[in-house]
Amino acid sequence: MPKITPNYLEMKASDLPASKAFYEQAFGFAFTDYGPDYSVVEGGPVHIGLAAGNEPIPPMPTFESDDLEASLEQVRAAGGLIINEIFAYPGGRRFECLDPSGNRLAIYRPG
Repeated sequence: MPKITPNYLEMKASDLPASKAFYEQAFGFAFTDYGPDYSVVEGGPVHIGLAAGNEPIPPMPTFESDDLEASLEQVRAAGGLIINEIFAYPGGRRFECLDPSGNRLAIYRPG
């Protein structure tokens, strides 16, 4: 059986420039544009693509943080809509937010 490893996540962006600006400000991501309707964060273990459009609804990406409280404030300052403040769950603590295109994200700290 072949080994299959997740390495790419594509999300829809109803407003591509606003979504790129959010990810740049909230997470420090740098994008490579592939035409006017597609941008990608490359270089990490998982690449993240933003495709212009609304459908289909993507899965919820989850990002690990080494300082959850600072990450919450950074996401809030970048215009992220916090939909669940920091809460504990069996794997640690996390919060959830929406980006400018309505993609739901989780940011967590294990432990």
